[in-house]
Amino acid sequence: MSKKYVLKNEAAPGALSIDYQKELNHSQWEVVRGAEGPSLVLAGAGSGKTRTLVYRVAYLLEQGVRPEEILLVTFTNKAAQEMRHRVETLLQTKAKGLWCGTFHHVANRLLRQWGKPLGLEPDFGILDEEDSRDLLKACLKSMEHEAGSGARLPKPAVMQALLSFSANAQMSVAQTVAQNYAYLSPYTPFFEKLQRIYIDRKRKTKSLDYDDLLLGWLELLRRSETVRRNLTERFRYCLVDEYQDTNRLQHQIMMILSEKHRNLLVVGDDAQSIYSFRAATIRNILDFPKDFPDCRTFRLDTNYRSTGSILALANHSIGQNREQFPKKLKSMRETGQAPQLVRVRDARQQAEFIVQRILELRSEGKDLSEIAVLFRAHYQAAELELELAKRGIDYLVRGGVRFFEQAHIKDVLAYLRIVANPLDELAWIRALMLQAGIGIGFADRIFQKVEQASGDLPRILEDTFGADLPARVRQGFSQFHAVLKKLLEPERRDHPEMLLEEVLERGYSKHVLLNFENARDRLEDLRQLVNFAHSYKDLKEFLADVMLREGFRGESFEQGDADKADEAPLILSTIHQAKGLEWTAVFVIGLSEGQFPHLKSMESEQALEEERRLFYVASTRAKDLLFLTQPMMRYDSQVGMVICRPSLFTAELPSELYEEVEVEERPNHETLYVDEERTVDNE
Repeated sequence: MSKKYVLKNEAAPGALSIDYQKELNHSQWEVVRGAEGPSLVLAGAGSGKTRTLVYRVAYLLEQGVRPEEILLVTFTNKAAQEMRHRVETLLQTKAKGLWCGTFHHVANRLLRQWGKPLGLEPDFGILDEEDSRDLLKACLKSMEHEAGSGARLPKPAVMQALLSFSANAQMSVAQTVAQNYAYLSPYTPFFEKLQRIYIDRKRKTKSLDYDDLLLGWLELLRRSETVRRNLTERFRYCLVDEYQDTNRLQHQIMMILSEKHRNLLVVGDDAQSIYSFRAATIRNILDFPKDFPDCRTFRLDTNYRSTGSILALANHSIGQNREQFPKKLKSMRETGQAPQLVRVRDARQQAEFIVQRILELRSEGKDLSEIAVLFRAHYQAAELELELAKRGIDYLVRGGVRFFEQAHIKDVLAYLRIVANPLDELAWIRALMLQAGIGIGFADRIFQKVEQASGDLPRILEDTFGADLPARVRQGFSQFHAVLKKLLEPERRDHPEMLLEEVLERGYSKHVLLNFENARDRLEDLRQLVNFAHSYKDLKEFLADVMLREGFRGESFEQGDADKADEAPLILSTIHQAKGLEWTAVFVIGLSEGQFPHLKSMESEQALEEERRLFYVASTRAKDLLFLTQPMMRYDSQVGMVICRPSLFTAELPSELYEEVEVEERPNHETLYVDEERTVDNE
């Protein structure tokens, strides 16, 4: 006997209790009532896609579709909970039975119920990222003899990221190494065997990691005709949010699930596809009309967030991409102030400008939490972080830690701290534990010997120092010993730039490649740290700036501002972390050739177009004010001072889309910012 779902308001199927046409704009209402069959909803930034999905689900329920026949897939648990809550608020009833959750959440439920054909019991365990890494460590332990004595293998976190990308992109390990980890290609056979052992260990422990949940879901649909028939019959309507962020594995699952009723509604924005490094592919959304030639395409192009002038700039920029669905966002707001293109001398002057402008905005009544500074790569904010600290402006780095608090930055600074202060225990322990064979116990023991020598570096550098250590520890200490000797040579001892280069060249760069999954980004951070250090001619001054920055934190901004001491902090964020968010005022920094777009992206059209989508995402985070800053010079430790061309993304903008701001510096080094409307002293 079929079940009947009756709402508490007792509305009969077809009778609408929600005034959809009043609550939605025309484009949203078209989706809500007309998205039958394969449907692609191209939802521009700030166009109300979540609202549209929520009302579509409510509409289906009011039409008599049972909650258990609807599958709504999101990318975060928070989004799923919010959507469910909003549906229930609209209908004033519990949508009991509605399948609403992340891909992994839904996969977990289905595999516990239907996993028998795969040999899964309902009580299988789930390995979180830490558990998965621990199991990989155990697998590596069992393979020690194959790696060879003293072999330096990549850390489990690196291998974990590699295997995960392989699963989600539906690529072999060899393909993944060739595409993303070419510097690890000699290890490919080792990785392939590790993958087999890891899979076998998970099977024996009756456990699945996060990737296995999706792999198992797809395999179940392919291997069991009974399960496939049951699930494709059950889910009359499948709705997927943020479809531009799906990977091949997720796409294949949804293609199978919707093959019976063909009511697959995907919502996304190809212009905001920016996560290829996580195995997401823009092809899923671009090729949707090819996968479903009869699909209906809807466009949500009314933007409720940004002013007309900001959208005009964003529309023109993204219009330069070839691989896209052409669209043009329309603002529901007034034109507003034109975006400003601010040309600054270098990163240091960029920081000064941004801090001064933030203080002005704050004095005009804007809270710090309404302002964000966005960047392509974290190193671009290094000078800004120091300037904010010096001016006592509290800030939060969204989704990460402050630049100088990152592990790889603190690692290399530990060497410099030892040179500056030979009795810096924490620096010694950190630097020693980077060496092969030295753990916390022997690091402590070595430092005790350093204390006994009263931190006398010439004495510590004697060949007999550490002679009583075990052979494996002595080998690691010998490598460290050689680096320290180089750092103490007179020609480089007081030059932080040269000291950092020496640390990188004598082993730390290789350490990064073997120990961090985002090794290339971290190496770029370190190269830029070397460039940053160039302006310092004294080691202690350099360390004082980067190590004492926390001393400025929490101070009041100006005299008389004590009442705002508890104000929410300013936001600093990479553009990837900022997606989906919005602020009143947004600064997009580092818009110079080779910085943004990233130099490597110029090697392929696909990579360059993803970089332009990043610029589009950054620009459309702004509601009222958008500032684009372009440093005209930068220092490169290999070639010296470099004159920077403008970013491709600003160079291709017509001048009528922005207001150009000049930055001048007075002889006394005070900074003066000039535009047609305003002249402001940095006082």
